[in-house]
Amino acid sequence: MSNLKSHASDAPSSVRASSNKPSTQKRILDTAERLFAKEGFEQTSLRQITQEADVNLASVNYHFGSKKALIQAVVARYMDVFMPALDEELRALDDESALTTLQVFEAFKLPLFSLNGIHKRGTERFLRLLGFAYSETQGHLRRYTQSAFGNVLQHLLALLHRANPELSDEEMFWRLHFVLGATVFAQVSGQALIEIARAEFNHEVNIKTVIEHLIVFIAGGLERP
Repeated sequence: MSNLKSHASDAPSSVRASSNKPSTQKRILDTAERLFAKEGFEQTSLRQITQEADVNLASVNYHFGSKKALIQAVVARYMDVFMPALDEELRALDDESALTTLQVFEAFKLPLFSLNGIHKRGTERFLRLLGFAYSETQGHLRRYTQSAFGNVLQHLLALLHRANPELSDEEMFWRLHFVLGATVFAQVSGQALIEIARAEFNHEVNIKTVIEHLIVFIAGGLERP
């Protein structure tokens, strides 16, 4: 046994380092996530991803098949954590006797903040990815989300209708899309908002601050008569 340990410790440092090196698939995902969150999906090319990940284009095709599939894999990293957590928060509202719009939107907070467990800026990255998905009209992401998490989205819509029984389906459609518009702006411009608020009010501001203010605003906007 001691001989085995000795041989292992005598292994060349390059061999030990390579065993700890992220897999090709993970390097592609990590690089794509960083670039997509920074530049958006349309502005980020596969060539840029492969160059920064130090892999060839064939590796992307082998592991993911297409740019759309790579985009979905990046978003799925967060969705697979966020959506089940959101579903749990929404279920906790099912027995609320006097449900409010603010309660429904506040259900997003813990699931969003939990994404920092994926990446130290996971909440911010996820929100920027969603912002680009909406502003760049990534229809395949909408189809993926509906297919994988349609039950959670339907539950969310049902709770919003319960909190706002006076709103028709058509009126809810318009208000939700204006809510999305405000949310996308806050997502894509989040860092700029943080810096402006710090300069204007000399307060420490972070992505949690943005989310807190956003939730109050969109709740009021959706339910206003």
